[in-house]
Amino acid sequence: MKYPRRLLAASLALFVVIPVAQAWGPLGHSIVAALAQRHLSPAAETEVEHLLAADHTTQLADIASWPDQIQDDPAQATLWQQTRKLHYINFRGGPSCDYVPPRDCRDGECITTGLAHYVAILKDKSQGDAARLEALKFVVHFAGDIHQPLHAGYRDDLGGNKYQVQFEGKGSNLHKVWDSGMLKTRGLDWQAYAQKLDAAGPVALPPPIAPLDDPYAQWAEESCRLTAAPGFYPDGHKIGQAYVDAELPLAETQLRIAGRRLAEVLNLALEQ
Repeated sequence: MKYPRRLLAASLALFVVIPVAQAWGPLGHSIVAALAQRHLSPAAETEVEHLLAADHTTQLADIASWPDQIQDDPAQATLWQQTRKLHYINFRGGPSCDYVPPRDCRDGECITTGLAHYVAILKDKSQGDAARLEALKFVVHFAGDIHQPLHAGYRDDLGGNKYQVQFEGKGSNLHKVWDSGMLKTRGLDWQAYAQKLDAAGPVALPPPIAPLDDPYAQWAEESCRLTAAPGFYPDGHKIGQAYVDAELPLAETQLRIAGRRLAEVLNLALEQ
């Protein structure tokens, strides 16, 4: 049977899936989680292991990508729709990246409010273990997301997804390169990568940004300002070794900062 061209094109279009960007990808999220777990207090470590027991693991890295994975689980469709906008923030004020909640976090749906929401649930021991485990998964994941610069960008390019580039001889986009492409050039699994980064010693944290009194807003502003820096968006849409040499250390610093801050958040939330 022959189909008219228009009908065939329409039928094929039904099967086109537009992927949702994942900050860092499983590799990066696992690294952040592993770095944080290495620096938990004894009390926080005990509580983490208690909550993770329901998922038959003791490793934060095993649940770090769950908030992305639920988009492919029909049983979690409602939760995905409720949380998908909490993975990022769009700064609408330009490259100055100044955080104005009504403008940049409309209806309270962005990563800064997402982190605050799930940290509050995690620290509330009147909540059941199931709710607190779910909150732990989101806190671990969002701490990674907010330190991936393109999850806190200011350009109208879907966090670099619409910025097409050539990378390693293939077509890609800037978000995907930052998500996983550059990290994979090290040729390390997450355990070895976390060990390498942790061996570098404590990472220096950026100074406070006045007049912010919201740490999550500061983290988002920091990431946004990285995307606004000269050279972050490669000239000519081509990413060669020079770009990787310049930007991969920055990506790794962001992973280290995310791991340290995640550990601090978990220690404060779980030592009570």
